[in-house]
Amino acid sequence: MNDFVVEPGGRMQGCIRVPGDKSISHRSIMFGAIADGDTSVSGLLEGEDVLATLAAFRAMGVQIEGPDNGNLLIHGAGMHGLQKPGQDLDMGNSGTAMRLLSGLLAAQSFDTTLVGDTSLNKRPMSRVIDPLGQMGASIDAAEGGRPPLHIRGGGKLHGIHCRMSVASAQVKSALLLAGLYAEGRTTVTEPAPTRDHTERMLRGFGYEVPQEGATISVNGGGCLQACTIEVPADISSAAFFIVGALISPGISPGTSPGSELLLPHVGINPTRIGIITILKQMGAQIHLEKTREVGGEPVADIRVQHSVLKGIPVPGDQVPLAIDEFPVLCIAAACAQGQTVIQGAEELRVKESDRITAMVAGLKTLGIAVEEKPDGMIIEGGSLGGGEVDSFDDHRVAMAFTIAGLRASKPIHVRNCRNVATSFPDFVNLATQAGLSLKVEAA
Repeated sequence: MNDFVVEPGGRMQGCIRVPGDKSISHRSIMFGAIADGDTSVSGLLEGEDVLATLAAFRAMGVQIEGPDNGNLLIHGAGMHGLQKPGQDLDMGNSGTAMRLLSGLLAAQSFDTTLVGDTSLNKRPMSRVIDPLGQMGASIDAAEGGRPPLHIRGGGKLHGIHCRMSVASAQVKSALLLAGLYAEGRTTVTEPAPTRDHTERMLRGFGYEVPQEGATISVNGGGCLQACTIEVPADISSAAFFIVGALISPGISPGTSPGSELLLPHVGINPTRIGIITILKQMGAQIHLEKTREVGGEPVADIRVQHSVLKGIPVPGDQVPLAIDEFPVLCIAAACAQGQTVIQGAEELRVKESDRITAMVAGLKTLGIAVEEKPDGMIIEGGSLGGGEVDSFDDHRVAMAFTIAGLRASKPIHVRNCRNVATSFPDFVNLATQAGLSLKVEAA
């Protein structure tokens, strides 16, 4: 266990390249593994979550060279070339890997068991298990639909039309992956847009993915053709530095320049930029420069300047597009003038932690008036103090409260930050390079 201790103050300056997008990194391995031919990947995130996915496919007989400075060469086994692993597949802390692999493995000829760490084993999987069961999959879980998941292979899957009640890219992706193997057409209708990396990447591998409005479909029986993937920098990781630059006015406001930060080559997929849209509505000075498309994904250099933020009611249509960024958005709200209202975000309760409870508890410790709601919270902007906050073993909660040190009046001690390595293994180095006064202590 490691704790982060942040001294108050400072400002963020310079140019920071955050690591590759975690969602795209996971999918590049999965799709490359079942494609025909060799898939070359650059910019891969070498965090623990992605490495767990990599290890799982190696255990299923896929030959993979790397990673070497973010580069991989995946020798695809084809749609039916995966082999029965000799042991349980350990997904570590990765809910993405477990949910997506549930769909893929439900269609294989062999049995598998997916396990996770203590945190992942508390996360409900019924939202994936139930619709996969309607397709003919056989998946057993522990009490409450939680891992480990025992997936029985050898059955035949058939396409379904699933109208999702909760917007979830992970559930959608699991069903589309199972649909690649199912008889007939598998169709998913979303209640609100979610990240579309699966659809984009399947098309990049040559698979047809028709879409009409909120309805996405695949027909079973096709194959994937190897391709080249360049993974952009992760906007979820960039969000910590975006908020950090916005809230840190400088060492001596009025005499010293405020923060200004450049984040190059960041993915700005329209289904992922809710955080930018929300912050701009709060008054943030965020500029997208050199916008371009790389491998089917839009990217840009993001320039951020210190800004005076104002509290807002967060638009409901932006909630699914910023769901992973809400912990650090809460820090921005705590530093804003006035009230920020977050609602329609009940999905936060089934992430790596209950992020609503975790953020409310930490903000109260730092002296912020906040009211917890079943589907969100109401945050009154104020002055951040210091103290000891618990990350609840959640990497995004840990990094959010670390960034809060830029506006705190006293040191902030963030407990249990070990899981930061799952998504952002170089966070401490980049944060200190950007201007944060941060040290790591053994818990």
